[in-house]
Amino acid sequence: MEGRFHYYEGYSMKEVTFPIRVMYELGIETLFVSNASGGMNPDFKIGDIMIITDHINNFPEHPLRGKNFPTGPRFPDMHEAYDKGLVSMADKIAAEKHIRVMHGVYMGVQGPTFETPSEYRMYHRMGADAVGMSTVPEVIVARHCGIKVFGVSVITDLGIENAAVEVSHEEVQQAANRAQPLMTAIMREMISRS
Repeated sequence: MEGRFHYYEGYSMKEVTFPIRVMYELGIETLFVSNASGGMNPDFKIGDIMIITDHINNFPEHPLRGKNFPTGPRFPDMHEAYDKGLVSMADKIAAEKHIRVMHGVYMGVQGPTFETPSEYRMYHRMGADAVGMSTVPEVIVARHCGIKVFGVSVITDLGIENAAVEVSHEEVQQAANRAQPLMTAIMREMISRS
């Protein structure tokens, strides 16, 4: 896919995650997801690639709310939302290609506003390293379907305590565009080794 449906655009969670249901029906076994996000970890720099190791769901509606789809259990286990084997493979490839990668927890929020300095502080204190307006619902549904997931966030702006910077959508897009070739190189190599 190129792009996605966002909850902040007015779509329901069923609509946001419908493409994942289609992928499941097509027999997809592994899902690669990427996003642009604001970094809150003081070790991060704009343009960093953060391999997602876990997430925090802060959306007001859960994507599995309602009648349970027969693709998975009513209460799916999320202890390994992001496949550790895929994370390890990505780390190895990044090291071979001399690409700086970070690891972190992604906080998924509703949007469509960028975070205030207080929200950045709160999310970081809750355990998140990056925050964005997508990914989490799709990952939850993928895991419900038994699809393995590998996720990457491109750090496009910083909300580090006492150092937050103003951000525009254009600046976010520019930072994402600069990091995309590196992220793509890692993912292509992962696919070729799978």
